[in-house]
Amino acid sequence: MFGRKKTLNDELATTVTTDPARPGAKNRPTPKRREQEALNKRPLIVTDRKAAGAQDKAARREAMAKQRAGMMTGEEKYLPARDKGPRRRFIRDTVDARWNIGEFMLPIMLIVLLLSFVRTNWALLLVFVLVYGLILVAIGDAVLMWRRTRRKVEDKFGGAEKGDAWYAIMRAFQMRRTRMPKPQVARGEHPA
Repeated sequence: MFGRKKTLNDELATTVTTDPARPGAKNRPTPKRREQEALNKRPLIVTDRKAAGAQDKAARREAMAKQRAGMMTGEEKYLPARDKGPRRRFIRDTVDARWNIGEFMLPIMLIVLLLSFVRTNWALLLVFVLVYGLILVAIGDAVLMWRRTRRKVEDKFGGAEKGDAWYAIMRAFQMRRTRMPKPQVARGEHPA
């Protein structure tokens, strides 16, 4: 009675589909509000909690796998805050490019542990010398490594920041295979 005639609506629908697509235009009809709201509606309380939990767990597992893969390759956006930035990458590459005595501490400490079960005087003396000697030599090596690295960092970045020394020394004491992010340079391949 008060609405348009159906034939007029049919004519409009056919003219919309026959018009050529214009660049920069939307080129589709505006969806009805009711349809858009229906698409956005989700229940507040999930009816199947097991399925929702499994779906959430799978999504978290996938995100963690993606983050771990990114960390393995050294992608900047996946690194934790302590490892981000060109300064930290340079320090990592400098430490990874050299042989560090500290990275051999864990395997040697396992040998020392086995020797400590032998209750002879020579074994106990060897354990004492290995433990304290290795710790002193590793600390000395780490200090010398940081002094050389600090000079390189100062030349390249204009000074070392707080925490850089501890970052380099802790990385030097980790076994190369267990370092995260994984070493991106081979031994002897010092960064410029």
